Amino acid sequence: MRSTGRSRRIRITDLARCRQWVASAPMADDLFAAAAQDRLAARGPLAARLRPRTLDDVVGQDQLLGPGRPLRALVDADRLSSVILWGPPGTGKTTIARLIATASSKAFVPLSAVTATVKDIRDVAAGAEQRLGGHGQGTILFLDEIHRFTKSQQDALLPSVETGLVVLIGATTENPHFEVNPPLMSRSTLFRLHALDQGALTTLAERGLAAESATADDDAVEHLVQRCGGDGRHLLTSLEVAVALAAGRTRTAGATAVHVELVDAEGALGASPVRYGRDDHFDVVSAFIKSIRGSDPDAALHWLARMLDAGEDARFIARRLVISASEDVGLADPLALVIADAGARAVEFVGLPEARINLAQVTVHLALAPKSNTAYAGLEAATSDVRRRPVGEVPAHLRDAHYQGAASLGHGRGYRYPHDHPDGWVAQQYLPDELADARYYRPGVNGAEGRLVARWRERRGDIPAPDPDAEQTGTR
Repeated sequence: MRSTGRSRRIRITDLARCRQWVASAPMADDLFAAAAQDRLAARGPLAARLRPRTLDDVVGQDQLLGPGRPLRALVDADRLSSVILWGPPGTGKTTIARLIATASSKAFVPLSAVTATVKDIRDVAAGAEQRLGGHGQGTILFLDEIHRFTKSQQDALLPSVETGLVVLIGATTENPHFEVNPPLMSRSTLFRLHALDQGALTTLAERGLAAESATADDDAVEHLVQRCGGDGRHLLTSLEVAVALAAGRTRTAGATAVHVELVDAEGALGASPVRYGRDDHFDVVSAFIKSIRGSDPDAALHWLARMLDAGEDARFIARRLVISASEDVGLADPLALVIADAGARAVEFVGLPEARINLAQVTVHLALAPKSNTAYAGLEAATSDVRRRPVGEVPAHLRDAHYQGAASLGHGRGYRYPHDHPDGWVAQQYLPDELADARYYRPGVNGAEGRLVARWRERRGDIPAPDPDAEQTGTR
């Protein structure tokens, strides 16, 4: 019995030591980490559970990840060099970085610029040297929020990136041209990620509902999609809350199936929607542009507020304003296009909600500006001729005369250089012979255009005077 007891004690002791060894072994960390990941996949937040496992699972960013597109081609060939992923929150930067690492033969080392130090960067470089020298394996360093890296931290990273010891994948929501050191930028390829459009967000919502074993009304999904601002993570978080609210309502009613209604979506977001369906989208945008064209700043601001409150993509609004600046204001106020472009850049740089102010400024400026569509109408007239009439050859005196042998062909012969003349202008034919008498631009009289045309007529003499009573046509 004693020997048996001693044997048992030895075995128990040995077993305890074995357990201690297993727990301290690197393999144990991997096993426990894998188990934790499995549990998170089953019980974690919806956004974590739906994290794509392959690049094909990524929703949106087709301009980068679609078949044959730049980033996808580099990943598929495992020839990716250092890159910076720039885009708004919730567009998949971290996910894409991890998937790139999964598809690559290289080791993946993540760091956050918020907490990482220069020492951490040096440790990454040292580890990369060991992997490369010992196993021939490269290293991918994923640096989240790279715009938060100080100059000294970026300088410490530069040699490893420059030599190719480390392949950098930086992620940022800020314009890297302003936040990342030029030497590091010059050694990285910049890929721009876009906010998810309504189609991509709807697909993501459908996946989320399937994962939650729930269904939803179309207007509930539409409300969630419109209010998330192109942020996929925000959408899934809000959807998860909406499903929880629907489940509570379902239990109260004694039902079993979970069905998300508009009231659940409103509760998840804490906001009631403006009734703004697919048809309303086009109608409201049309009213917005026509109010600007009609020089009514009050109406234009009303429709702008309607769009913003309904969750319209601010970049879409900015694009419409840039178009209106040329289509409706045009040469009557040439600075209108500059101001509209500045507003669009502000939307990207500042983001909502503050960018609402920039959009309002551009809207009021365009509404108050004098109007002219002569450039747009002239292009339409020229396009009509190009498509329906023989357009002829480029006149010989206008052809490229810079290559050897061009002179023998008569190219450039007879061309008169305008800058050789005192006024910087000389009378000569610029249209093909078949269209020599064509007139596409019909001068306007409003604002700056009237002054430009007066000078033009003074030079040429054959330009008809602007007709203030002439009807200007358009298609919108």
